[in-house]
Amino acid sequence: MNRLYKLQPLPVKSEDSLDTLVENRTAYSMNEWELNLYETHQQTSNVNLRFDDFVFTSMLRGKKVMRISDGPAFDYYPGESVIVPSRANICIDFPEAELDNPTQCLALVVSAAQINKILNELNEFYPKVDENLGWRINQNSLHLVNTEELTDIVNRFVRISITESTREKELLAELALKELLIRLMQTQARELFEMDPKQLSSSHRFAHVIQYIKENLSGRINPDQLSEHACMSRANFFRKFKEEFGISPGEYILKERLKKAKDFLGFPNH
Repeated sequence: MNRLYKLQPLPVKSEDSLDTLVENRTAYSMNEWELNLYETHQQTSNVNLRFDDFVFTSMLRGKKVMRISDGPAFDYYPGESVIVPSRANICIDFPEAELDNPTQCLALVVSAAQINKILNELNEFYPKVDENLGWRINQNSLHLVNTEELTDIVNRFVRISITESTREKELLAELALKELLIRLMQTQARELFEMDPKQLSSSHRFAHVIQYIKENLSGRINPDQLSEHACMSRANFFRKFKEEFGISPGEYILKERLKKAKDFLGFPNH
């Protein structure tokens, strides 16, 4: 079983401060983005939402059942995040929400102009190893399990948005937003490569490396062999690997070995 990295829940609003028991919204607005906290205090279903801009959401408390546009329904729990594309239709059920045990979810709404500005800056100054792929938010990887790095930056962004009161707040939030998007794309990349590295190995050099690591976890993995599989110098390989996935090759190998050990201990007959 993989460890869940859950966001720090926020204090639950008292009943007399609620405008509604279903998706009660508290907003923290800045120039190009808005952080929203939604709380639902009663069981209900078929709650429809739609945003004109890109939305990054992450669960803090409770459980939702979500459907995005015409996609299948899925359970949504703390320790997970969901990307909602602009102008997508969202339908939400709240099967377990209660007055003293509400669901709580963050929704960060970011303008297309701000998203494009950050992506263009990354592609210009920090190009990917395969430049034809570039920095981009994968619209096919919407439901994510949080990584430690993603959880840390979302918690920091929330603290800045809600508690920071200095004149540097906008600058601090902008820097945190850039890191949040980078961690989001790195999380997407790790999940994509986890699904089927063999299928990607012909089009992405790191997929070949990931597949090699997975097939050789029981033995010694030489860093020089990894850089050779990627057809890169050792220094460039280490730098670009961490840029792509948010962790170093050594950290990735350790995580994979721990995951394999946990799987073995959880299922001793396999």
